[in-house]
Amino acid sequence: MEQYLSILRRYWGYPSFRGIQAEIIRSIATGHDTLGLMPTGGGKSITFQVPAMAMEGVCIVVTPLISLMKDQVDNLRSRGIPAAAIHVGQPRREMLRHLDNCILGSTKFLYVSPERLETQLFLDKVGRMNVCLLTVDEAHCISQWGYDFRPAYLRIAELRRKLKQVPVLALTATATPEVARDIECHLRKPDIREDAEDYDFQRFVMSFARENLRYVVRPTDDPLGEIDHILCSVPGSAIVYTRSRKGAQDLTSKLVAMGHSAIYYHAGLTPMDKETRQRMWIEEETRVMVATNAFGMGIDKPNVRLVIHADLPDSVEAYFQEAGRAGRDGHTAYAVCLSTRSDKRILERRLADEFPDAEYIRKVYESLGSFFQLAVGSGQDVTYEFDIGKFCRYFHFYPSKVEGALGILTDAGYIYYREDDAVRSRVIFLIERDELYRLHHLPPTAERIIGAILRSAAGVFSQYAPIFEKDLAEQADCSATEVYETLKALTRQRILHYIPTKRVPFITYTQRREETARVALPPHVLDMRRESAKKRALTMLDYTLDDTQCHSQYLLKYFGEKDSKPCQHCDVCLRNKKGERWRELSALLLKLLREKGEVPMSQFRIPGFDHETHQRAIANLVGEERIRVHKDHIVLIG
Repeated sequence: MEQYLSILRRYWGYPSFRGIQAEIIRSIATGHDTLGLMPTGGGKSITFQVPAMAMEGVCIVVTPLISLMKDQVDNLRSRGIPAAAIHVGQPRREMLRHLDNCILGSTKFLYVSPERLETQLFLDKVGRMNVCLLTVDEAHCISQWGYDFRPAYLRIAELRRKLKQVPVLALTATATPEVARDIECHLRKPDIREDAEDYDFQRFVMSFARENLRYVVRPTDDPLGEIDHILCSVPGSAIVYTRSRKGAQDLTSKLVAMGHSAIYYHAGLTPMDKETRQRMWIEEETRVMVATNAFGMGIDKPNVRLVIHADLPDSVEAYFQEAGRAGRDGHTAYAVCLSTRSDKRILERRLADEFPDAEYIRKVYESLGSFFQLAVGSGQDVTYEFDIGKFCRYFHFYPSKVEGALGILTDAGYIYYREDDAVRSRVIFLIERDELYRLHHLPPTAERIIGAILRSAAGVFSQYAPIFEKDLAEQADCSATEVYETLKALTRQRILHYIPTKRVPFITYTQRREETARVALPPHVLDMRRESAKKRALTMLDYTLDDTQCHSQYLLKYFGEKDSKPCQHCDVCLRNKKGERWRELSALLLKLLREKGEVPMSQFRIPGFDHETHQRAIANLVGEERIRVHKDHIVLIG
């Protein structure tokens, strides 16, 4: 291991490995396929980056999170390690350049979104690369029993067949034993039979216990008041998770009105807005991030003191991952889940939206054909920009239920519905070139940005030209946020018109449009997945209702740790401790009465116990008819 320790110290500056990092690295070094189950903040990236640095060739990392892959690429490059990423929405020219650099051996880490695995171009290029390691991050996405199944992940099996001699490392922070087994099945070596019991995987599990994290379930009829109270009681950076974009915006407005420093974040923001808001929160220009589940993955902020779930998550996996973003620095932090009497009804409604019945799904499929004016028997591999709002208004559908239907049609193989494609930022000058040169009142940063645009964007005086804010920032020696704000200011001054990047949903027909009656929805796509989602949702609900079992124990048992001990810090453990305290006090008070016969009420106290515990102990002893109150004295009965 000395070679790997040397790499760790040289490039990352850490003195030693932690947790199961060394065991995973040793497994990879000996050529074994490996599954690593590590909680959020467990240091997953070290387990593939360090051993890959000791190998000849490129390490391919499959990950679904574009923002995370960009952050990791930037981080590696800052350490002098050549890395690149290819993902949906990227120009073909740029993607080809990265792939060719991998073939030439000038790139060490190639991050790939799962959708790119579906292109023949990628598979052809990979065949010419010297690949040393295939890493699958967020590996639970490959399992139909996982909480975040993504069909594109199934294409990894095809990549595995091309790289059959290359070891695979699968990593996830949220997998039950059933899901872990399914991951190993999907990623097994090509020569292992499908009915084999052993997939030849080495599995390493890091304890999911977080000793510094205090789990709390707070029943409430006033969620806003409760959030306000918690934020006032616990200092430090905080995340408040909500279910919807509108909910995030509304809650932020209310918290700001109450005097809290808060900002919202959701998938509907432009990439530049996301980057700006994320930076404000990380640099503590704002304290509270109110967000949907689009926020948090890959965010490396160790001093988050508080994570509040204003709405019940869909699964224990999602809750554990999001709650785990608190307290990564090892200091005390709190994960609070609010619970209301309407939670069960809301969960049932969500399931109905996410998994509508077969007749409704076929109706949506038929309406799509009409919407795109696509004839039966045509349309294979054709992609359409999809305005879901317009579609729902025209056919009288509800968006949330339509999204559920589109997801199932995607899983069934009829279409591919994606929301993460981005239309690139564009700019056009509104004044002539000569007039632009006569402007003398612009700030230096604006002048440098304009110069960068003129050097890199052709035809920008006659038509909209695509731009990359990060590229302009490098040329103008400023940040991408400054580019964004400057271009908005120049737009207000009518010098140019800037259209920031926006996310646009797309639908691709993966096969010819079928007759509606012939649309088949296999049980594993609809019925079995619906039952699996229902089971996960009810387990999450049970977590909030179970006031007898330690919250940490409950979560650890769910992930397969059967022998964990009570954490002694969650609200259930603290209640149990109080129960033990008043029972202990009851025994001491009875002993006092046996010694003295009767005791004045004012002296009926034992040092070291608070007033509340005394009141509970006395009430219990009176109820059991072991003592009685006579005038202002306590008297022993019997």
